[in-house]
Amino acid sequence: MPHKRNPVLTENLTGLARLIRGYTVPALENITLWHERDISHSSVERIMAPDANIIIDFALSRMNNVISNLIVYPKNMKTNLDRLKKLPMSEGLMLAMTQKGLSRENAYKIVQRNAMEVWKTNTDFEVILNKDEELKKYLSKKEISKILDLKHAARRTDYIFKKVFK
Repeated sequence: MPHKRNPVLTENLTGLARLIRGYTVPALENITLWHERDISHSSVERIMAPDANIIIDFALSRMNNVISNLIVYPKNMKTNLDRLKKLPMSEGLMLAMTQKGLSRENAYKIVQRNAMEVWKTNTDFEVILNKDEELKKYLSKKEISKILDLKHAARRTDYIFKKVFK
């Protein structure tokens, strides 16, 4: 995808993660017979342990490089979010309806029906949702507004970053 900046680095990380995940099965199979070890166990470990460590070391180094050199354009991000007319917050809306007693399947149908209307009419999601009588049975106008507020969606971002990068 030529419009992306250096996706090769992160796409490579995805592939490496698959390799590491692939070692789960042999590692778990080794555990079940820990008291009856034979050459089949150590032969797996002799390959898996150094290979996995080398891959993880490389992946962490690469990810550190990607994050260290990441360029973020907040204004462009905001512009792109605004173009989507609050649709990225649709999952939160669906989950809020399930918390009010609606099944996930029915909540999904209601949210999807309204989301498709946004694509057809290019109307703000909130405007469309506030006209939906079925949805109003579960969420008030105030609740809808709060859920669709970008600040509400991003309210735990600082906490997450602190936890991840401490």
